[in-house]
Amino acid sequence: MNAKSAISKEIFAPHDERMLGAVQVKRRTKKKIPFLATGGQGEYLTYICLSVTNKKPAQASITKVKQFEGSTSFVRRTQWMLEQLRQVNGIDPNRDSPEFDLLFENAFDQWIASTASEKCTFFQVLHHTCQRYLTDKKPEFINCQSKIMGGNSILHSAADSVTSAVQKASQALNERGERLGRAEEKTEELKNSAQQFAETAHKV
Repeated sequence: MNAKSAISKEIFAPHDERMLGAVQVKRRTKKKIPFLATGGQGEYLTYICLSVTNKKPAQASITKVKQFEGSTSFVRRTQWMLEQLRQVNGIDPNRDSPEFDLLFENAFDQWIASTASEKCTFFQVLHHTCQRYLTDKKPEFINCQSKIMGGNSILHSAADSVTSAVQKASQALNERGERLGRAEEKTEELKNSAQQFAETAHKV
């Protein structure tokens, strides 16, 4: 089981939540931690996860999850409701870059994703989730590549391919229907002409 599947099962499933996406990150800038607060917990991996409750009305949230060195389990850290997200900054709209910033009502974090493509996929899911679950204040997406905002996004292209498949199937059925209709007309014409021929032959 990979880390994201394990997080989904350990952190979100027990709370009747569904994980929609996750990105492994590390800080771009080190947080200033008071000397006494370091606690010696050692190295850890950090994941930013997007989830939604199964209960209606569905509530989406962003959760910081950590896995400490030497441990196989995951720990839920800070959690924000999606409504608290104010801005998503992709840093560079002209290239695939792993850096991004998230600005919440009460927090601001600067991250580097493990890969640019992982960040891109997470942003696409995040953008789609904001459109779907937020009715009033939607966060601002700045410095993001156009493929994140629509057009070529994974979610949109999947929806587009399904739509075009349905359209093609419908068109094929229509054409088939037209062909069948034409065949029936021809059959009817042949039947009529055969009848006329029979009647004419009978008279002769």
